[in-house]
Amino acid sequence: MRGTMRRRGDAWELRAYAGRDPVTGRKKTATKTFRGGSREAEEALAAFVTEVAGGGHAVQDATMGDLLHRWFDMTKGDLSPSTAREYERIIKVHILPTFGKVPVARLRTAQLDAFYAKLRDGGGKDGKPLSPATVRQVHAVLRRALRQAVRWEWITTNPAIHASPPRVTKPHLQPPSPDDVVELIAVADEYDADFGCYLRVAATTGARRGELCALRWRDVDFDAPAVTISHSIAEGRGLRPTEKDTKTHSARRIALDTLTVSALKKHRKKMESRAKTCTTTVCEDGFIFSRDPDGARPWPPNDVTKWFIAARAKAGKQNVRLHDFRHFAATRLLAAGVPVRTVSGRLGHANAATTLGVYAHFVEESDRDAADILGELVGRGKKG
Repeated sequence: MRGTMRRRGDAWELRAYAGRDPVTGRKKTATKTFRGGSREAEEALAAFVTEVAGGGHAVQDATMGDLLHRWFDMTKGDLSPSTAREYERIIKVHILPTFGKVPVARLRTAQLDAFYAKLRDGGGKDGKPLSPATVRQVHAVLRRALRQAVRWEWITTNPAIHASPPRVTKPHLQPPSPDDVVELIAVADEYDADFGCYLRVAATTGARRGELCALRWRDVDFDAPAVTISHSIAEGRGLRPTEKDTKTHSARRIALDTLTVSALKKHRKKMESRAKTCTTTVCEDGFIFSRDPDGARPWPPNDVTKWFIAARAKAGKQNVRLHDFRHFAATRLLAAGVPVRTVSGRLGHANAATTLGVYAHFVEESDRDAADILGELVGRGKKG
């Protein structure tokens, strides 16, 4: 590898050939300033040339715009339609206007911290502040893209690693009461028994909206009884619903209670009757929740949310969200003393630590009950 040196004032400028830029194809040169005598400068140049040859310096003409476009094109196929759409919006609206023309190799952590502060102050629509959660989403996109730049050897370190996006305060969970859930299911049953069945399964399994939409009859074991959740339905704006893996890319088997099994059997008989009227049959591969007589297509998740909003308005439960059925299942199980690992498995969390992070308060309440129970047992042995 070639290297040159030249005197610049009281220092030496060391230059080493660093190959060709992977984006522009142009030859690149790494530079370094050294202070000392000519002999020491020659030794420093030799060491510098060796360092650059080993990939110790990654000097690029590539801009952040180049990186983000290439990284997103590579990554979007592994994302759900909604996530891909959100990443694309974040890149276009928030990142490119500020960093699009900045060379990747010159981006520094301090610039990112100043950028996050600017977003907090007025980075939203009409100059309104962005929430800490949104700023952290921007940070997540930058961190992932810059991590790929390190892997491509465009840069040697990721400046986003040590950045300080704002902290997000966890919202205080207020799951619906059992009475709220029962009333919402009853209201749904009145105008659409299919949706009433959906809400019952949601409340007793704690499954995500898209996971419930993706359930097929082959996933239900009426003998065990249990249901296997292995897929989810994702829906992008203006796009048809698509089937994908679950959020954790793994399947889970959830035991079902007697009443939920009865509701599913009743729902199956209704679908079979409907299919017979339309001179077709319900296949085992068909979706459990479908408007097609044979169950060919699943309910779109966004439609499910619209139906729920209508049901809660009729029931006068405006503060309850569909996702709160998942919180209801989790918190009631924890309050009943069900082990966190079991609850985590039913919810489809990556691990029990995730469950503890979300529902720590309810675990503490369960722990207080456990202390009272043990104290009572030990107290029985005390002689008066």
